[in-house]
Amino acid sequence: MKKTLSLWNFFTIGFGAIIGTGWVLQVGDWMVVGGGPVPAMIAFLLGAIFLVPIGAVFGELTAAIPISGGIVEYVDRTFGRVPSYITGWLLALGNGILCPWEAIAISTLVSDMFGTIPGLEWLRAIELYEILGAKVYLFPTLISLAIAAYVIFLNFRGASSAAKLQAFLTKALLCGMLLAMGISIFTGSPANALFDGQVFSQVTNAGGGVAETGATDIFGGILSVLLLTPFFYAGFDTIPQQAEEAAEGLNWNKFGKIISLALLAAGGFYVVCIYSFGTIIDWHSFVEAPVPALACLKNINFIFYIIMLAIATLGPMGPMNSFYGATSRIMLAMGRKGQLPEQFAEVDEKSGAPKLACVVLAVITLVGPFLGKNMLIPLTKVSALAFIFSCTMVSLACLKMRFTEPDLPRPYKVPGGKFGIALAVAAGLIIIALIVLPITSESLDLTGWAIVIGWLVLGLVLMAVTGSRSKARPQRR
Repeated sequence: MKKTLSLWNFFTIGFGAIIGTGWVLQVGDWMVVGGGPVPAMIAFLLGAIFLVPIGAVFGELTAAIPISGGIVEYVDRTFGRVPSYITGWLLALGNGILCPWEAIAISTLVSDMFGTIPGLEWLRAIELYEILGAKVYLFPTLISLAIAAYVIFLNFRGASSAAKLQAFLTKALLCGMLLAMGISIFTGSPANALFDGQVFSQVTNAGGGVAETGATDIFGGILSVLLLTPFFYAGFDTIPQQAEEAAEGLNWNKFGKIISLALLAAGGFYVVCIYSFGTIIDWHSFVEAPVPALACLKNINFIFYIIMLAIATLGPMGPMNSFYGATSRIMLAMGRKGQLPEQFAEVDEKSGAPKLACVVLAVITLVGPFLGKNMLIPLTKVSALAFIFSCTMVSLACLKMRFTEPDLPRPYKVPGGKFGIALAVAAGLIIIALIVLPITSESLDLTGWAIVIGWLVLGLVLMAVTGSRSKARPQRR
């Protein structure tokens, strides 16, 4: 594979994958679920802290074994073929589904936001159909398809082209955060984040009457938002997935720190954005609109609104770009291991991109805009579970390899040694328990379980078919 990615490229790949556009579209939901900006800020801070040890584990293993789709390799050499396949297959679900998810986000922003601006009503002039209560319009769908096609084109050209887009998008996201901060400083007040001096209060009929606070106290509010954070922190694992494409002479000790740095930077970004939007106006008034981050800016300054809307529309390209590259590398690794058909192991001689994996993801991504904004909502929690499960398996593999492969060269090691790795395992298990156990209304529901079980059954069948074909194929001499 082509070796072109620098430390800065890896940082922007991870940071851009994490941030995306959720901070604009769903910051109001976080406040409602948590019972205020303060519980939401605490939850996102805790989420980052919980995941930092896991990021360090990825740093250690990737620096020691820098190959594409390394997660599959780590688990395979410690726990065997079936656990490795399940881990890779679930991560392919958790990461891959975010490509069409982001395409839907783009078409939604174009139709619901740009389509309401005077002079741009034509964007919503032609309605194609309605699916699960969501209307699909022609022109927003075409625009989303064009943006998705551009991301796909860059990934077919190779990692370096995709990395250049990611660097630009990272700067755009930072500009959006600075804009929100500036408006909060000059027009807002910290008192707007409270309600009668209290940091927690319940809200009903928010977001146009579709959201409410399920928790009854601040602890429950923090816990409810904490369950959502894995989905919004998913993306730092895209850094190690492309390690095989690191530039020659890369400092692998510094690389190991990049993953945790991207996590902490994203955590700081989220906390600042929640505070900024939660203090511009009284947060109870803020969350009344369906997309409050944009609605409040529209009332304050129309130019600021257009700027933030443009940034929010470009935002989904970051996760789409990163997850496209990462998921294709997971499929590449599974093809190399014989867990998927061997065609998945083939790379383009010129660009170094996995050919078949990129084609499969292109089809999945381009389907997204046609599904409507309500189609993939249940997959949010499923993606979070798949992501955290994979992270926990990698942490367990890292811990076991400290015993089974003590002499493996490790340019970077998890701070605290085996104890630090054990913290990563514990953090993963705690988050998994919070997602799967019916502790709060945000826990995995019946629909989510049906998706997870169905995907696993499909994967195990595919693994069996692939294995049987491999045995039936004449051995080459």
